[in-house]
Amino acid sequence: MTVAAIEIAAIDVTFDVGAEMRDGTVLRADVYRPAGEGRWPTILVRTPYGKVAAETQAMVDPVTAARAGFLVIIQDTRGRGASDGQWEIGRWESEDGFDSVEWAAAQPGSNGRVGMLGESYSGFTQWSAAAAEPQALKAIVPAMTWSDENDGLYARGGAPELALQAWWALYTGFDHVARLGLPPDEEAKRAFALIEEMDNLPEQAVWDLPDPERQLLERHQIPGAGNRHPASVVGRYPQGDLPSLNIGGWYDNFLQGTIDNFIAMSRHAADTRLLIGPWSHIAWLDPVGDVAFGLFSSRREIPHTEAGDLEEYSREFLRAHLDPDANAETGRKPVRYFTMGVNEWRDAETWPPPGVQSERHYLRADGSLSVECPDTGEASLEYAYDPADPVPTRGGAYLVSLSAKTGPVDQSEIEERGDVLVFTSPRLEEALEVTGRVTAVLHAETSAPSTDWIVRLCDVHPDGRSMNIVEGILRSAHAAGLQRLELDLWSTSHVFLPGHRLRVHVASSSFPRWERNLNTGDQSSVQMQVAHQTILLDAEHRSYLDLARLER
Repeated sequence: MTVAAIEIAAIDVTFDVGAEMRDGTVLRADVYRPAGEGRWPTILVRTPYGKVAAETQAMVDPVTAARAGFLVIIQDTRGRGASDGQWEIGRWESEDGFDSVEWAAAQPGSNGRVGMLGESYSGFTQWSAAAAEPQALKAIVPAMTWSDENDGLYARGGAPELALQAWWALYTGFDHVARLGLPPDEEAKRAFALIEEMDNLPEQAVWDLPDPERQLLERHQIPGAGNRHPASVVGRYPQGDLPSLNIGGWYDNFLQGTIDNFIAMSRHAADTRLLIGPWSHIAWLDPVGDVAFGLFSSRREIPHTEAGDLEEYSREFLRAHLDPDANAETGRKPVRYFTMGVNEWRDAETWPPPGVQSERHYLRADGSLSVECPDTGEASLEYAYDPADPVPTRGGAYLVSLSAKTGPVDQSEIEERGDVLVFTSPRLEEALEVTGRVTAVLHAETSAPSTDWIVRLCDVHPDGRSMNIVEGILRSAHAAGLQRLELDLWSTSHVFLPGHRLRVHVASSSFPRWERNLNTGDQSSVQMQVAHQTILLDAEHRSYLDLARLER
């Protein structure tokens, strides 16, 4: 058991406290300190989004945390908010993270033990600091954070994450404009232009050719791709026994990276945990997309762990490692995940849970999805992909505006298109649980020198709604002749209930989530061509989905 919960009657808040980095640059933070005497476990949040922004405090409510007996420090990263210096994506987070952790540990009222908290880029700042191994850093809680920058952040399967990067460039552009020292009317004009661009992003800027992201950045004179430095976590894990609580969402842009980070750290760090809910990067409350998972699926305010909601669970984890009077042995299993379909939280010792077995479902020429292997003479199927008329993105791990639906969204409309092949299983007699990695293999041919391939798994409800579960993309460059393509659809935990059906899509676009492949082999041009795609389905060239089936 941990020590009893603390409730502080009053706190002191100090704004814009400066911390000098090793090169003399001053970063600034707001410090929330329990009033009176005491030495408190310390939480450090490093963010590029503004230390007082609502999204920054969505992961940690500094007032609540301070009243619970933590010294909380929320710091603007270099070149952002109130901090000095030039922001360069990924450039300074390791050095600044090390220096900021040691500075936080020396603050009045700190007990010298620091834990870090935050999500998305603020999760990356944690991993970057941890890689430098500051002595005072005792635990981290990275949420919705990537592992490989080319597997969900900048690209996936070789295809650029267009919507995410375009939206992120605009979103981070507001702070850039505010720091230019422009006359108020000029600053307002440029800020309004960014807002208008964001509002119309799915219908306008993403369609520009060539290189829509670059044109967007140039139009608004904001930093972007040219401002990037290596930003992968994989290969840079701390070597010491650093406890970590990794938090993800089944429909998050960085889901698989969150899982990969957990698996990598669990090999040598004693207290490595994973928690995954039915969330997207921006949708955390029920319902998500078109599906209601129940109030217990929500991240905040509803107690879905023994410690309470996600914020309380995170504080319990940090207290266990930052408070010398606390006992880290809570008796909790290291993995906690939400199983969709039955809408239940479950606990496990490992990920994937014990008992997972691969089950193959074959794509058949009659449009069926079957566990039976196809015949030798099974026909192939064809479709034409025209980049001038791409398949629109519907839900999923999608971020193009705050108003766009993310998560599970009915796919029925796109299933009527001629450039989406659809394969559907018979109605299930018994429940089928898929918990773990999902992969696909296609034997395919294309008329284009380069093209994209997308595979999506859906759950078809008895009323006909077709809800996306997982998907993946692969860009094949300089394609010629028959290809064996392996697609990573990432991971899930979902029960297909009796009376439901499994459905698989095969397509060549999901726009604007992923950049359109122009099918020419030259993405720097405005020229495009139609690609004629063939999926082989016979016994010698099997195309199939591998599911991680879990028997209970």
